[in-house]
Order: sequence, then structure tokens, then C-alpha cells
Amino acid sequence: MDNSVADTMATTSEVERQERKRDGTVNETTPFETIAKIAGGACLPRSLHAVADLGVADALDDEPKTPADLAAAVGAHPDSLARVLRLLSAYGIFGVDGDKVRHSPASRLLRSDHPHSMRAFARLFGLDMNWNAYTEFGHSMRSGQPATRKTLPRGVWAYLQENPEAGRIFNEAMVSKAQAEVPAVVAAYDFSRFGTIADIGGGRGHLLQAVLEADRSARGVLFDLPNVIQDAAAAASDRLKLQAGDFFKDSLPAADAYMLMEVIHDWADEESLAIFEAIRRAAKAGATLLVIEQLIPDGNEPHWSKMLDIHMLTLVGGKQRTAKEYGELLRRTGFELLRVQSTRADVSVMEARAT
Repeated sequence: MDNSVADTMATTSEVERQERKRDGTVNETTPFETIAKIAGGACLPRSLHAVADLGVADALDDEPKTPADLAAAVGAHPDSLARVLRLLSAYGIFGVDGDKVRHSPASRLLRSDHPHSMRAFARLFGLDMNWNAYTEFGHSMRSGQPATRKTLPRGVWAYLQENPEAGRIFNEAMVSKAQAEVPAVVAAYDFSRFGTIADIGGGRGHLLQAVLEADRSARGVLFDLPNVIQDAAAAASDRLKLQAGDFFKDSLPAADAYMLMEVIHDWADEESLAIFEAIRRAAKAGATLLVIEQLIPDGNEPHWSKMLDIHMLTLVGGKQRTAKEYGELLRRTGFELLRVQSTRADVSVMEARAT
């Protein structure tokens, strides 16, 4: 960079900083800082991915340790780890006090033994299949199609099957996510009025099992692809039936209520409409459809769902949506959105009725 340009930017930043100091807004970043942090910010998630891969949080207990001690425990270069932890601590992940590193509430979530561990979740986003997809992000911007069509010709799901370690990390991440979300959904919504509940695309049945445990009078049907149902065989019981099939091709079970938990966000509007239409064909008038998703809030404030939306576009061609957008998809397929119930987790329960 030309020295005169750098000097000008530095001077401009300092002038703006002094003006904000007089206005009492000194903590706000300058326009230059905003662009610089985002443009050069890839090192932040990569630092988190590396720390999660190495298991640094597992090596740190309640007693603060030096970066050198942690590096020796996890097989890292001491100075490199110290610099990474300095960056992460500036964003609330770990704390650095002098020459010692301590846990923060966020870094504790990176421990493998934490009841709501996010270590696998962090590692998931660091997998080659995710990170490399952004080398072809221009394809998504130009075409609206997932960038993985360029980087993973056989698709994400085939990649996970062909790469056991990546598949293991993915499964661990989904289980840990479910451990936080499923109890929140069961606590937030009353399922007691339904006799039969069908969980469409319900994976291994974590949500449906929790719902049936909370309501001992209900029966459930878990519907998913044949290979998924095979993996979920242990979930079957007198009250929980397994049904293999493809919701784009096969008939869905009859039920009083249908659940779709984080299924629709995997798909673009055309496929999402097809899924809702398949449920409507199976549902009698007045049946309930519960769509459980993380919603994009109104307004321009930063929110994880807006980042997740871009990940869905890039990786699988899916989409995070607002409640209004979900309501329109439901209306077009014979459902009326009645209400949106928030939960203590990051998902909401949208209750719709078959018209």
C-alpha cells in the first residue's frame, strides 16, 4: 500500500475517532475499521476452528494456564497459540490476563464434556467441505445455486458418507445442537392435544421421542429416508412407528399433527413448497403443522440467522426465512399460519392449520 494512502486512512480514522469521542460514541468503529475487520476477518473463524480441533478448551480446567503449558498439552507451537488466544479473547472466547489464559463462558462451550458442548459445531464449520465452498462463492452469487456444485460434485451428503471423520463431526454437531433445542421446543409448546404426531424428516427421532416422553398418551410416526430410518431402528417402540420414504416421492403418514424441525431451511422455495404440499395431501382439514426453524428477525441488526442463511445458500442451496416468508409458503400450500412460539433456544415453533 502507498505510504501516503496509509497515512491518509490513519489520519481520517483518528479524526473520526476524536469526533466520536466528543459525541460520546468512541466505542463505535470507523467505516474503515468496519470494512477492514470484515474483509480481513477470515482469520477469526479459522482461529476458532483450529483451537476446537486441537482441544485447547479440554486442556484448560478451572486453573489458568500459560499458552506454553496449553501448547505442550495439545501439540501446538507456543507463540502461535498465544497469538491465536489473544485474538479469540478479544471476542469473548477465553480470557487472557497477563501471561495466563482462563476460561470464559464461551470457551467453556468448547469443552467436549460440557452438557451443551459446541466443540463439534465449531469443528463442523472448519471442515474442508464448508471452508472450500467459499472459494466458489461467486457461483452462488451469479446463479443462486450452491457453491458445492463446483467443489463437491456429488453433494454434501455424499461427501459426509465418503469421509467418515467429517461425518462423525457432523453427527456430533447435530446431536449437541439437538440437546439444546429439543428440550426447549418441548418446554415451549403443548403437544398434549394430539393423538398421533408425525415427525417428517426427523432423523433419528430425538424430537419425537422427547415429545412422546412428555405426553405419554400420544403415538408417533418417524418418517425419513430408508438409510436414516435404518440408523434410527433403536427408537422404535409400541408408541413410535418407523416409516421409510422420500417426502418428494412417497405418501406421508396420516396424523393429527406434523412436525418439521430444521428441514425446510435445507431447501429453496420450490422444494419447500413441494414438501408442504406433500404434507397437505396427507393431512386432513384442521390438522396441525409445526414448522420449527430459526427465524430471521426484522431489522438490520447483526443476527446469526443472517450468517446461517448464507451458509445454507453456499452449501446446499437452502434458505433461512422470516416468519412472514414462511407464512406465505404455508398459505400457498393450503395451510394458515396461526402463531409463532419462541423458545429458550435459537428456534421458534410456527403453528399452522390445514385449511
